[in-house]
Order: sequence, then C-alpha cells, then structure tokens
Amino acid sequence: MFFSRTLGNMADAAHRIVELADHALSSPFPLRVRAWDGSEAGPPGAPVLVVRRRRALRRMLWKPGELGLARGWVAGDLDVDGDLYEALDLLSGLFWEREEPDGPRPGPAAALRRTAGALRDPQTYRLARAALALAGPGLPPAPPPEEVRRRTGIAHTRPRDKAAIAHHYDVGNDFYALILGSSMVYSCAVWEDERTTLEEAQRAKLDLVCRKLGLRPGQRLLDVGCGWGSMVLHAAEHYGVHATGVTLSTEQAAYARKRIAEAGLTDRIEIRVQDYRDVKDGPYDAISSIGMAEHVGSDRYREYAQTLFSLLRPGGRLLNHQIARRPMRDEQAYRIDEFIDRYVFPDGELSPVGSTVSRLEEAGFEVRDVEALREHYGRTLRAWVRNLEGAWGAAAKATSAGRARVWRLYMAASAVAFERNRIGVNQVLAVRTAADGAAGLPATRTAWLSGGTTP
Repeated sequence: MFFSRTLGNMADAAHRIVELADHALSSPFPLRVRAWDGSEAGPPGAPVLVVRRRRALRRMLWKPGELGLARGWVAGDLDVDGDLYEALDLLSGLFWEREEPDGPRPGPAAALRRTAGALRDPQTYRLARAALALAGPGLPPAPPPEEVRRRTGIAHTRPRDKAAIAHHYDVGNDFYALILGSSMVYSCAVWEDERTTLEEAQRAKLDLVCRKLGLRPGQRLLDVGCGWGSMVLHAAEHYGVHATGVTLSTEQAAYARKRIAEAGLTDRIEIRVQDYRDVKDGPYDAISSIGMAEHVGSDRYREYAQTLFSLLRPGGRLLNHQIARRPMRDEQAYRIDEFIDRYVFPDGELSPVGSTVSRLEEAGFEVRDVEALREHYGRTLRAWVRNLEGAWGAAAKATSAGRARVWRLYMAASAVAFERNRIGVNQVLAVRTAADGAAGLPATRTAWLSGGTTP
C-alpha cells in the first residue's frame, strides 16, 4: 500500500520523502522535511530539512549516505531551516559510524549502501522504484565544482600534498579573513571565559604555545604549516625570536609576508613556500606545528616525527597541536570521512592522540605534556560560523556560494563533533633531550608555563 501510494501520487512530496526515509533507514527520520512543492512532514518542532529540488534525491540515490547529502547541500539543493547544529547532531547517528563496545557500528545509511544493489529482493526493489519515481527521471547530477576530482599518484607525496593544500587554502585570503577575523589564526583558540573575544582567545593560544616552548630572545623558531603568519609574528614581536615559517600555500605565504613587512619584522621572520621535509637549515631551538599534522597521513607520520626531531638542537622543544579521533578496536577499519576528503581536506587523516605520542617517542622525543582543548575548539568553530553567516554575501562573492556552503557545513558539523567528544584536539609538548638526558624544563608544569626555562 505504501509503495502504490508513493508511485501513484507525486503531490505532497514531503510525506513521500519522510515515508521513504523511515522505511529505508529502519528508523524514524529525525528532521522535519519541506519539499519543493511546499509540503511539509515530519516531527513538529524539529529543524527543517529543505529539499529545494528533486535532483537532491537523485544525488542521494546514486550516493546514499553522507556524500550524497553533502553534494545536495553544496549545490544548494538542500538547506536547513532552524538550528543547524541541532540538525547535524540529529543526523550524525544516521550518516556517521559510531564506536560501540563490540566494535564500530555503522549507521543506517551504511546499511542502506550495502543493500542498495540487492534489487532481486522484492521489498528493496519496490523501495528503489518508489524512490526513483519521486526523484524524477535523469542521470545523476554532476558533482558540484567545489568537489575534488579524481586524484592521481600516491597519497602524501610532495606534489599531491601541495595540490591538497592548494585546494583547501588557496581559495582567497579575503574569504578566510571574513571567517577568521583579524587574528587570521585557523586553529583552536583558548577561551578564558564567556567575555573573551575570538581575537583575544587566539592571542591566548599563540601565547600559550610560546610559553610551552620556553621562547627567549635570539632563539630560532621553525613554524611548520605557518598559515598566514600569526604564530611567527607573535613569537618575534613578544618573545624576540628569529622565526622561519613554511607553508605549501602560495596565497598564505604572500599574505604572511605582507603582514610581516607592515610590522617591520622582515629582519627577524622568513616565510618560505616549502615542504617541511625539505627544510635543511637546522638546528632550531623550538618548533611549533599547529594544525598541520592532520595533513601528514598515518603512513608518513613516522617520517614527520623523525624530520622534526632532526631539525631540533639537543634540549629543543616541539609543540604539536593536532586534532585527534577516537581510537577504534580495529584500526584497519578507519576510513576518511567522504565529505571532508572530497570538499575540505583532501587526503587528510586523523589519528588517536596515543598514536601521535607513540610516533613522537619512537622518533626519539621525550613527551613531557599533553593538554586537551576539545571544548575550546567547539567554541572556536561556532565563532567562525557566526562570522561566516554574518558576512555571507561577501564570503560567497570572495570565493563561490558552493564553497561558502562547504565551510558552513564543515565548521558546524565539526563543532558538534568536538562538543559530543567524537573528535578532540591536543597540544603535545615534546623535547629532544641532551646527551646526558637533560630536558631543560623547570621542575613543575606551573613553572614552565609561567616562562621558566631550567630547574
């Protein structure tokens, strides 16, 4: 009866969509739905998934799960009316896998992907037929132009890493300035209280990194993945170091150099468009790596750790600031999120913090401190989303409407993931100890956070 009604009556599309979703997912669809014909269905009071065009359903049929949903969002075929964070939280159980005591538990959408080809089953056949009738005729729509096309070569080689960084960062400095604000820091801030502004919180984070590294006038600092130059500027201006920043993004480098020249610090800061693996002018007294290691890849992380170890003098410190995922019982089952991989960070990979600590120790580092900043990142992302939404027209003009939608979805979904402890972020302080084992750190954490250097 359900299928005959669906096939026989294309009016009231929202009810048809909700019925199909409930049946396909074997669980109630958690959002209200508003369809292209103006109809609405679903739980009253819930955020509304707006299906603006029928082609959004064709995207979902050809790519069930998060990628089909993301393509519809980026193309503007889908939107959310209401609290976006609540909507993403409700959808997360459907489109993201969850770790359970007995191992990873796939969401209903993953089960749907596995059974979508079993058309000899009468029930599945009728479901597919009803969905196709509602979606309308035609081939699957082309992916939005913001999606990364087919990549060639081995992941995390120098050419492919450079292309991945260009996709994410070379989308216009004006666009990032609208999101990040005057600090131009694209990593987790540190918030003291509810009155703290984004700019104050980012300065606090940069200063925390400098204090953990024990920076002093005349020292040499290497900032790996230097972004738009905020870390090297802060360290040179407030701690008197000579700083080198490396990035693979030509747009970031140009922006950073301009800021450095305006600050009158060209004699103490150098910005290079360079792969960290090609840095050969050590030793450095300290290395900061803030939000860069996520691009390294698990197969290359040992090389990353060994390279940074070799660039430090004995007694030198590394501050590694990195997003971490939850560990899995079967680490081989880990897969890169399709939306993130296709639209945000191509080839990006997350590792558990324990794996990061192990790789650093295997490279020769002594890990001295690990600080979790998970809740701070949720708040940072919400501040960035507010900036983006408040300057939506300018942001879309600076890059593209599709790119702006990518960043809104990515940042809002990431905020929910941090708040729900699905991912975290940690600062790991590690030391290349001297030959006699000396680490050059004060006896207590309180002492070296206040700027002390030796016991």
